[in-house]
Amino acid sequence: MTRSAPVHTKAAAPTAAELLAFVRRAAADTDMIASLPLDPEGRTWVRLEGPGGSEAWLIGWPPGTGTGWHDHAESVGAFATASGELTENSLAVRLPASGWKTLELAEDVDRGRHLGPGEGRAFGRHHVHEVLNESTTEHAISVHAYHPPLPLLRRFGRSGAVLRLEQVERPEDWQ
Repeated sequence: MTRSAPVHTKAAAPTAAELLAFVRRAAADTDMIASLPLDPEGRTWVRLEGPGGSEAWLIGWPPGTGTGWHDHAESVGAFATASGELTENSLAVRLPASGWKTLELAEDVDRGRHLGPGEGRAFGRHHVHEVLNESTTEHAISVHAYHPPLPLLRRFGRSGAVLRLEQVERPEDWQ
């Protein structure tokens, strides 16, 4: 009898839809949400174990805070609001991955959505957006997941139709 070696298969990377399912489940975990320390002035975050080797975060948003315009490079991702309400402003256009510092955006590329408790959103690579807690009185809490784990984050400035690359952050800048 011949014995063969066990076959090890590499698990498939989680899809954006699977990340969205994960962040929605995590956002419904009331004990975990209640455990996040909230700061009245700055965002707070705790790293979570995401599915399939993804990077995940529980984030607290004081009133009036936001991310600024950014993307997540080659990562797909998802986020869901656990409490409060978040606003996502995004661009409905795929930008070049590299080789530019300033772009003039076409008309009608802006998209906006409000995400209350339990509502979430998945997105693909190079998705440019900003996330805001526009409340003047209430904290918001959300769960985010990215795969592959974020290799970098590009931050943009925006003035009307002009989008300008301002900064590239690496994981050591936020961990």
